[in-house]
Amino acid sequence: MLLATSLLLGINWGTYIWAVSVNRILEASLGYYIAPLINIAFGVFIFRESLRKFQWLAVVLAAIGVIAITIEYAALPWIALVIAISWGTYALLKKTLNLGALEGLSIETALAFPPYMIYLLWIEHRGTAQFGVHLGFTLLLVSAGIITVVPLLLFNGAATRLPLSITGLLQYIIPTIMFAIGTLVNHEPMSLGRIVGFAFIWAALTFLGMDLVKSSRNSS
Repeated sequence: MLLATSLLLGINWGTYIWAVSVNRILEASLGYYIAPLINIAFGVFIFRESLRKFQWLAVVLAAIGVIAITIEYAALPWIALVIAISWGTYALLKKTLNLGALEGLSIETALAFPPYMIYLLWIEHRGTAQFGVHLGFTLLLVSAGIITVVPLLLFNGAATRLPLSITGLLQYIIPTIMFAIGTLVNHEPMSLGRIVGFAFIWAALTFLGMDLVKSSRNSS
């Protein structure tokens, strides 16, 4: 199962990195908006988790938003689907494994290391690699690895401690940040359909936040 999670993580990362490199950040963010819906579906139908009223409302609003954005593309958003399915399935397997965050990620990294290293050596040999060419760029690549590992460790820890439905809903924070980068930094176009779709998703985040605040007060 850890070999499977390592493969899924590689597919997810590889697709995301490629999408960013070809200026398709918004479509990548759509994938991470869809992924929590897959997590929630797994939580409800496989682990028999129950959702509260505001949580159901958040799911419905988010689903409408995702459908609106998908229709706006007028084509199958394969980048978004690959990212969503790979990450959603990864979360499901991690929940099933119930393994420590550091232990699980260490084994996944060890399993992925040989093929990735072979690929890196191959592109270095071809002269197309960027690592080691420029000091500043090399340091940025190393920093990107560190920045990636920290939230992944936190996610692995949360996946074993929280219901999958809650984990899925909280993941809407990730694509919202990506959306901001795509529009404000990368200046990708925002059509009316995309604006409507993301508005529904942000409404879902609002209801989710209200539910989390209410549940935390009740538990205290």
